[in-house]
Amino acid sequence: MMSIASSSGTLAVDGSHSAASCAFAPGFAQLLCPDRPLDGNVEMVWMEQALNGHPIAAVWTGMQALVAPLSYQRHAGLDDVCKTFAARGWPVRLRRSGGGVVPQGSGILNLSLAYPCAGPAGVLSQVVYRHLCGIISRSLAALGIATEECAVPGSFCDGRYNLAVHLDGSVRKICGTAQYWKRAGGTQAVLVHALVLLDARATQMSDICNAFESDLGSTRRYEPDALTSVMQLWQAAHPHEQSPDDFGQRLTQQIAAVLGHADGNPIPVNAL
Repeated sequence: MMSIASSSGTLAVDGSHSAASCAFAPGFAQLLCPDRPLDGNVEMVWMEQALNGHPIAAVWTGMQALVAPLSYQRHAGLDDVCKTFAARGWPVRLRRSGGGVVPQGSGILNLSLAYPCAGPAGVLSQVVYRHLCGIISRSLAALGIATEECAVPGSFCDGRYNLAVHLDGSVRKICGTAQYWKRAGGTQAVLVHALVLLDARATQMSDICNAFESDLGSTRRYEPDALTSVMQLWQAAHPHEQSPDDFGQRLTQQIAAVLGHADGNPIPVNAL
């Protein structure tokens, strides 16, 4: 038996069950929703708070940047490429989670959850991913967008726990995920992150990631047609209507509702 500490007590996960069937619901007292773009390093602050027993849930927009895993340090020219991209207005930040390079900035909404989590990370990682994907999937469903968990070849930072949709006869990524585990002072916590494409332009996002890979001497390339956005899907469903400009607010409200209290009320949103 493994336990997950949360603000609402300790939750049990029976290791004999599949990840999909585990009852897993970390509790959060509020949803942080900063009213300004943040430096993504703030996630490490949230991780430390989780290690001290304070679960954090936050919906936020990042400052314009490229974010790559530490594994990209294998590229000999990384430092020079980072200087070049910083001069172009795309500073590069290295993160502790795995995967590949991703863009941050306008048109992208992030959900970060950080909480104490006792048990083998290798066993719980699927449970953690599916819990996060469930939150985003239910929130998007409330906006009329049906998603599924799957890999999407050609998308940046592709992985098994993308959320994707069917559009124009193909499967396209609308959300990517990553996680990072840390142990300190006998306590273990996980930081799990979802990146949702609100109205970011697929071509621009793919092009900047491709330029970064190319300058590193990498042959990895990304395809705009592997991506979509909340805006694009809404426009496809409402071809004769003007697109609303509050998709971020709508999605945040739905996330607060999904993370809500047992009485059915959304958790409070703190704009900081």
